[in-house]
Amino acid sequence: MKTLKQKKKQTEKQPLEYYLNLQYSITIDSDMEGGYVAQIKDLPGCLTQGETLEETITNINEARELWLETTYEVDDEIPLPSNDETYSGKLLLRMPKSLHRRLAKAAEVENVSLNQYLLFLLSAAS
Repeated sequence: MKTLKQKKKQTEKQPLEYYLNLQYSITIDSDMEGGYVAQIKDLPGCLTQGETLEETITNINEARELWLETTYEVDDEIPLPSNDETYSGKLLLRMPKSLHRRLAKAAEVENVSLNQYLLFLLSAAS
């Protein structure tokens, strides 16, 4: 016989696709031994590494999916992304054309979008 808490948990559980479509914040840091380390702090133990930014982003997305699928299958609670409604995650930034060009070229070398590259730089500096 199930307890009231178990029944409530069962009725509140969303389909797996719901959790896979949630947007979790990713932190990427450069590794002292080379490459990068990425983690999703809202999903305990969900972290990975890669030699390039592109590889690291691919790896963390795969790690997120595996983490969510495994947690869902064993019927553990999946934390929702933490958010602060004060911040939208969007920022309009004006910069000199020369800086824009240098950043865009550096992102191209890493084979990532300018947004991904700027996010990496900001994460590493904060």
